[in-house]
Amino acid sequence: MRENIQLSVVLPAYNEEKRLSKTLETVTAYLRQRQDKSEIIVVSDGSTDQTVAIAKSFNQNQLPIRVLHNKKNRGKGAAVRRGVAAALGEWVLFSDADMSTPIEEIVKLEKVMMDGADVVIASRALTGSDISDHQPFYREWMGKTFNLLVQSIVLPGFQDTQCGFKMFKRDIARKVFRALTIPGFGFDVEILYLAKRAGAGIQEVPVSWHNVLDSKVSPLRHSIQMFLDLFRVRWRHRKKNAFCSGRITYL
Repeated sequence: MRENIQLSVVLPAYNEEKRLSKTLETVTAYLRQRQDKSEIIVVSDGSTDQTVAIAKSFNQNQLPIRVLHNKKNRGKGAAVRRGVAAALGEWVLFSDADMSTPIEEIVKLEKVMMDGADVVIASRALTGSDISDHQPFYREWMGKTFNLLVQSIVLPGFQDTQCGFKMFKRDIARKVFRALTIPGFGFDVEILYLAKRAGAGIQEVPVSWHNVLDSKVSPLRHSIQMFLDLFRVRWRHRKKNAFCSGRITYL
């Protein structure tokens, strides 16, 4: 029953056959030892490998796992949007399938949610974050440059919009993802933009993070796309007062 599920974990996945089994083992082991009820939603974004088969055949051990499959690769944002729409939990977390932010870091986000936040996002840029394995220097430089652009064009004040570990109250999640227009990697900026406009209390929390090889993000192609997405966000929502009531705080 919907009211019995506290947490939904949405895992977008594109051709993740090499690591999905380990990810599901890690996530289910963690969720099973919790006192509340949880569910996992795997959203295959047009995978052409064994991602769907692996997810469907995984031993659930009494933990609900649902598998959704987009026939075409539409982008990470589109995959997360579909998972959020299907989520039954009071709180909805989406996490990268590579577990670059360990699932155990969820307790840091939950603590802030229990204190009244509507949206809590993991950050690699705040004091207190622990980066054990860094990205190549050019990716870090590009990430910092992108954040400066995010702050100057769309979302002043956010230190790290791109860490793939974010938690929402279900009603806020559904509201902002219904309005999502960007299907690719730039979707994080748009959902935070929309959440802020909706008056959501948003907090950034420092987390542990480690770089995982075999990133799906192309340094050149996706960087250009994400840069253009910043202007798309402003243009598509230009008739709405985007900064009238949102609240951003840091831990």
